[in-house]
Amino acid sequence: MSAGAVSPHYFLGVDGGGTGCRARIEDEAGTVLGQGLSGPATTRLGASIAKAFGAAIEEAGFAAVEIARIRAGIGLAGIGRKGALEAFRGIEHRFASIDFVSDGVAACLGAHSGQDGAIVIAGTGSIGLGFVEGRDLRVGGYGFPISDEGSGADLGLKAVQLALRAHDGRHERTALLTEVMQRFRDDPFEAVAWMDRASATDYAALAPMVIRHADQGDPAGRRIVQGAAEQVDTFVRVLFEKGAPRVTLLGGLCSPLEPWLAPDVRLRLKPADGDAVSGAIILARKSLCQR
Repeated sequence: MSAGAVSPHYFLGVDGGGTGCRARIEDEAGTVLGQGLSGPATTRLGASIAKAFGAAIEEAGFAAVEIARIRAGIGLAGIGRKGALEAFRGIEHRFASIDFVSDGVAACLGAHSGQDGAIVIAGTGSIGLGFVEGRDLRVGGYGFPISDEGSGADLGLKAVQLALRAHDGRHERTALLTEVMQRFRDDPFEAVAWMDRASATDYAALAPMVIRHADQGDPAGRRIVQGAAEQVDTFVRVLFEKGAPRVTLLGGLCSPLEPWLAPDVRLRLKPADGDAVSGAIILARKSLCQR
């Protein structure tokens, strides 16, 4: 065994998103040693995150001695809430080090290999964020329904709004709006009852239907999707104005919305180098430089 192999470092990256958790362990050369998956994360270091990294540790075949040499980076949805980060940093763990960032920051680190840059996430919600010369950039992402423009939830909300107007005769009743109202048995008060308990995820579940009708030429669908694309265009342009040298579009609506973006925006977008797990591993590796 070489001198460098006596005390190796291992790096654990976790993407704790609102739709599921993914974990990966790599060695110093970047070789993947183990991976794990689990359900949605919460803003507690709970069962989902522990299950994901536990599965990765098990696949890697690590015992206590190897676990103690793991440097962990965890990107977690909701960590921006006041007091959350401080609470996480006080949690006991078995690793050599552990650090936490939001899942968006982890995605940005991964997208640009830890270099300066920005991302626009268009999924259930939306946000623009990045880093430039030590400065944090942020555009939007304050939560649905007051923000998250151009998101899946926003698409769904606008579809329901137009469907209700069409039901009243205030808007042309297109195929999209007819299908939306069919979900509520053509009864606006069924929509009201649904609204009282609906989450952003429930609204976002309508987004694929909106995009399908838009792609088929439905006037209401096209109006809604074009409006969402214009919001994403603005996110991208503002991030460049704030100094971002490169911007990447991420999220579940990334592919469906890209054809609707302005040509100048599409030309300036950069493909992602890696994902949020890659970004969490970059975060973990940085801990070696801070010793």
